[in-house]
Amino acid sequence: MQIITITDKKQLNDFVDQETMSQFLQSWQWGEFQGRAAGKIIRLGVLENNELVAAATLVKKILPMGKNYFLCPRGPIVGAKRDKLKILNELFSTIKELAEDESVIFLRFEPISTNDNSSFIIQQTLDIQPSKTLILDLTKSEEELLKEMHQKTRYNIKLSEKKKVKVVEAGLERFDDFWQLMNQTGERDNFRPHGIDYYRKMLEAENDFIKLYFAEYNGKPVTTGIFSYFGDTVTYLHGASADHDREVMAPYSLHWQIIKEAKQAGYKYYDLFGIDEKRWPGVTRFKKGFGGFEHNYPGTFDLAFDENWYSIYKMIRKARRTF
Repeated sequence: MQIITITDKKQLNDFVDQETMSQFLQSWQWGEFQGRAAGKIIRLGVLENNELVAAATLVKKILPMGKNYFLCPRGPIVGAKRDKLKILNELFSTIKELAEDESVIFLRFEPISTNDNSSFIIQQTLDIQPSKTLILDLTKSEEELLKEMHQKTRYNIKLSEKKKVKVVEAGLERFDDFWQLMNQTGERDNFRPHGIDYYRKMLEAENDFIKLYFAEYNGKPVTTGIFSYFGDTVTYLHGASADHDREVMAPYSLHWQIIKEAKQAGYKYYDLFGIDEKRWPGVTRFKKGFGGFEHNYPGTFDLAFDENWYSIYKMIRKARRTF
């Protein structure tokens, strides 16, 4: 078994794409975006008999007092029918060695399977990515997909079509429209979006990996969405809507159009990326209206390398959540 630094885009993407419902957060393209948005990234791989059997893209995140932590979103990914315990032990040992040189006090990771265990002591923490998501099977016909939707969702799709809501793809030239809608949504729904540079850098990703769409009514943008296209899956990442013309049900047109285009392009899954009836009741109700099946991930876990600094970090984090 050999730990390597992955420098080949195709090697990494081909391996990550082997998994059911491709994990775009471990793709080469997402790593490039994170490198621009957050700073340093490290791509580790595990070889057995010269074959890649595991991969982990690490994003170095800055903490106060000159400290840092590694984030491994939706990973590490270990190939099927492999000795996951042995592989993860080797991988975590290497990450621990890297942590000393990078002033990293812990690893935060999001396994895709409950079987992704190791001999290291880990503890569950607050989720970074949603641990529960809703996925549509795009191998079904359009008729089957519509039939599995809630009656009200089907009605709203037809209503938006009747109102002649138009769905268009756009680029960075319309970033101001996107940002305006995002701010309106944040103020209306009382949430704080990412910083403006985060979305701008995301939309600067390679062609056909991240796409921006608008649903327009009477020539005005009413709804917008950012989507990831990777492997066999299209994923809905971020969305926003205007305060006006809400009666035309533009979000329903937007998603139905993306679903149909993704299906026609040969994608197998449409991931609505995040449901939680307690935290996001309205958004969850909207997404569940499209049918599909729920998929649960184990959650987010921390592996501490420096127990003293990690204890300080947890106290500060708890205090900030309290106040």
